[in-house]
Amino acid sequence: MLESITPLHIIFYIFAAIAFCSAVSVITVRNPVRSTLSLVVTFFAMSGIWMILNAEFLSLILLLVYVGAVMTLFLFVVMMLNIDKADEKKHNFVRYLPFGIIVILLLTGITVVTVGPKYFGLAEVPEPLPISADHSNIQQLGAVLYTQYVYPFEIAGVLLLAAIIAAITLAYRGPMHRKVQNPSCQINVRPEDRLRLIKMPSEPKQGTSP
Repeated sequence: MLESITPLHIIFYIFAAIAFCSAVSVITVRNPVRSTLSLVVTFFAMSGIWMILNAEFLSLILLLVYVGAVMTLFLFVVMMLNIDKADEKKHNFVRYLPFGIIVILLLTGITVVTVGPKYFGLAEVPEPLPISADHSNIQQLGAVLYTQYVYPFEIAGVLLLAAIIAAITLAYRGPMHRKVQNPSCQINVRPEDRLRLIKMPSEPKQGTSP
């Protein structure tokens, strides 16, 4: 058994352990900044696993797009939030803990029933075969994505677009405290509405008789 273990297996289990521990810390730590950083570590570990599975394009996209852009944006937003006020509401965590446990058990049961252990193992997911020098991971991914999964891909794009529009609609409050000009009112203005001339008698200088 031990003789069949290769250095690739050891690297895989190291990345898997890092991904599991960091994923658990994402939902268990109380500090939002540390939770976001734990998610970044999870993405790094998953990127390493994808690299082992010869999915170089997905691995680099995970690092460049999610870690380099999306998670950086998340981190900036979390750091700009008022964490002191958020800490005052942490006592509600215990109130919703039973509901969270029920949801976790329900999702775990659905995963076990629908997926099951029969879809795991070397028989179902064999080791990646050696690839040639002219192998194109991007070409294979595009061929599968835009042929076999083209409809789910398009539906996901429409759902994301609808989510973006809904978020903008809900968050938009209209212009507030914005100074604008109305050209029609400026053209139709009358001089007597803007300037009033008042005729006043001149005042005598001090020390002279009126």
